[in-house]
Formats: sequence, C-alpha cells, structure tokens
Amino acid sequence: MSDPIVPTTPAVSRRTALRALGAGAGAVALLPWLSDEGLLAFTDVQRRKAPPSPKVVPAALFATLQALVDAIIPSDDRSPGAKEARVADYIDLLLSESGDPLKQQWLDGLAALDAEATSRAGSTFARLEPASMDGLMADISRYELAPVTPLEFFFKTAKQTTIYGYYTSEIGIHKELQYKGNQMLVQFVGCATQDGKDCPHCKQKAEK
Repeated sequence: MSDPIVPTTPAVSRRTALRALGAGAGAVALLPWLSDEGLLAFTDVQRRKAPPSPKVVPAALFATLQALVDAIIPSDDRSPGAKEARVADYIDLLLSESGDPLKQQWLDGLAALDAEATSRAGSTFARLEPASMDGLMADISRYELAPVTPLEFFFKTAKQTTIYGYYTSEIGIHKELQYKGNQMLVQFVGCATQDGKDCPHCKQKAEK
C-alpha cells in the first residue's frame, strides 16, 4: 500500500502572494475596490491601532475572519502577517461598500467555515489547533484551480482578497515590500533572488 498523500498547508509565502497579484489579476477583477473614503478609514484603523469595530461582519464571525486571514498570510521573520496588517478590517470595510449579495456570500462563507470546523473538531475555526486548521485549509484548497463546493469557492475568494488587502496595508507596503516613498533611482536593479541570492535591496531571502 502506498503512503497517503498529505496535503500541504495553503499558507501563502510572500513571493507567492506577489506573483498572485499579477498572475491572478483576472481572477479578482470582479471584486470591488475600496473607495477613497474606505481607504482613508482603513489607514485610520491602522494608524490608531484601534480595536476592531466591524460594520458588517458580526463579532463571532469577525474572529473567524481574523483567524482565516492570519492563516493565509501569517507573520514571518520578515514582516507581520495579515492579522497585524488589519486585513480583516479591510475586508469588512470592503463589504460595507458592497451590495447585499456579496455581503451575504461572505457571511455564508465564514459560517460554512465555522460549521466545517465544528463538524471536524467540535470547535469554531478560530479555536482550532494549528494542525487541525492547516488540515481543514488544505482540504478546501485542494481544488483551488477548479473549486467545486461553495466553501471551496469562498476560500479561493478569501485568499485572493487577503493578498490584495495585505498589500494595501502599511505593513504590506512598507515593511514587506520595503517601499520608501518617491526616490530617484539611478538604475532599477531588480531583485537578486532571481539569481538564487539573498537580495540586498528588498531584503527578500532566496528560496533554497
């Protein structure tokens, strides 16, 4: 008997997330963007580091949303993850500017995620042990290129939206991408990790 195939965790590496911003642009074209007012509100939430005050997602489901974005882009030795970047707040603001069908899609998706977690482990998604959380996420991302169930469709959308929200945040832009603002560059040297070396410019570590 051959060994069973163990699915890998679907947490997103920073490099994979950046690739998804380009390669996956078409897949998220139908998702709305925050208005100028929404972006100002998101900036204010990050600056004040205020406790979450969701406009659309109920408190119990907001905890699920926070746990989900954190599992998709966790903290690493380079920069904080999606939870610290307040991506859950970004998504809630986005939903506050969206129509009822999209709001309901997200609320149903988060509820389905909790229901699946409870069915498997007797706990909501936010309270799962790391191994159980990884296993559940691996299962619902197994058919990411061609999702079948509503939960699989939701996870694909949540993953894409988390990536966009993260790279809209101050942490994603300045701490992860090392953006320093408008500066004249004598030359654009690119990223040295393309040559298998740690990059002295953006501090990205080469994949071994």
